[in-house]
Amino acid sequence: MSNFYRYFKENMDSLGLPAPESLFGTLQITIGTLTVLLTNIDKFGKTVTVGELIGTGTRLEKLATMAAISAAFYVGACIGSLAVATGRTLGGGRDIADVLLLARQHRLERAWLAPVLLKAPPIYHPNAAGRYSCRYNSSKP
Repeated sequence: MSNFYRYFKENMDSLGLPAPESLFGTLQITIGTLTVLLTNIDKFGKTVTVGELIGTGTRLEKLATMAAISAAFYVGACIGSLAVATGRTLGGGRDIADVLLLARQHRLERAWLAPVLLKAPPIYHPNAAGRYSCRYNSSKP
């Protein structure tokens, strides 16, 4: 297991969200997975759930266990975890500016991303309060 995936998975696990290695095992695979998810969110809107996206691609079927979770929230958590893992791997920070810069650098930024991250700082900051309630909060409209 690479350090990147270990850090990514640790962050997602602490949020109570799955992070299959086949979808998030390396930085490049993670960016590819997020691009697929973001393309579908762009197509169906930010209120689409992960469950509604299943069937649009075989890679997404692995996310079936979290069907009711908002896709926008999950992608926000993944981008936050991407920033955490990259920051820990490279020794940098992980505040919202780091997350948004990383998203911009990899063409993952969307207009709704900053509000999602501002609403739920635990998805990218491991010391934020309420970290264990993220999965519950992610299924709210």
